[in-house]
Amino acid sequence: MADSPEEIQKSLKKYLAVFAALLVCTVLTVMVATFEFFDKGARGFDTFDMVLGLAIASFKAFLVAYIFMHLNHEKKAIYWLFGSGIVFCIALMAITGWAYSDPIKFDGFYEGISNFRGK
Repeated sequence: MADSPEEIQKSLKKYLAVFAALLVCTVLTVMVATFEFFDKGARGFDTFDMVLGLAIASFKAFLVAYIFMHLNHEKKAIYWLFGSGIVFCIALMAITGWAYSDPIKFDGFYEGISNFRGK
């Protein structure tokens, strides 16, 4: 922790800079979702807008975890745990996308359940 007024001022400047970065990223996220200027794909909210919004949100999450949760002062084991959580999150999103693109669709989910129960 900060022991002197100089260290406190340095920490305060760092936290205010991170706050400003988070504020700018939030405004940028809203602009990507609402303004036509940022539309690169189809008109309106599409896949590119979603990917760009998630990239901005990931950067914001990194800033919060690294600065406000003090991961910049932790041991390597914490980095491995935090990194593995990110890898598993990406893997779950990839599996969901892979299942969504599956050519075999089953539209009768509820009918299949009722047939399974013998009704």
